[in-house]
Amino acid sequence: MKEDRATKTFHMNSHESKDGSQLERNTLRLLCSVLIKSGTRLEICKLLDPAVFQDTLRRVVFEEIRALGSIDSRRLRELLPARVTNRGFPEFDLHGLLAPHEVTEKEIDQLFESALTLLDQCHPDEERLAD
Repeated sequence: MKEDRATKTFHMNSHESKDGSQLERNTLRLLCSVLIKSGTRLEICKLLDPAVFQDTLRRVVFEEIRALGSIDSRRLRELLPARVTNRGFPEFDLHGLLAPHEVTEKEIDQLFESALTLLDQCHPDEERLAD
C-alpha cells in the first residue's frame, strides 16, 4: 500500500520531532551534569545555536545555561529555576526537565552523542566534530 507524500512527511516530522525533543532534553541534562567540567559546558554552549532548540522552554533553559557561563554545575542548577521563571515560565520544574536527575558515567556518552547531533544540525556543512 502506497503512502501519499503528505502522510509520509507527517510521519517523518512527528518522528523527527520526538527524536529532536529527546536530543534537546539529553543535551540539557549533559550541560547540567556534574560529570562534565564547566569549561566543557562553556565550549558546547559556544558551538550550539539556540535556534536548534525547537521547544521554547528548552531554548530558554539553554540560553540561561549559556548566559551563566563557566560556573559549577551545582550552582548552575541552583540559579537556573529562578532565571527561567523570570523569563516567563512560572511553572518551570528543573528536576522534571532533567529527570532522571542523576547522570551515570555509562549514560554520559549517550548525552554527549545527543549534543553532537544538535551541533551537526547547527553546522550541517561541516564535518562531524567526533569524527
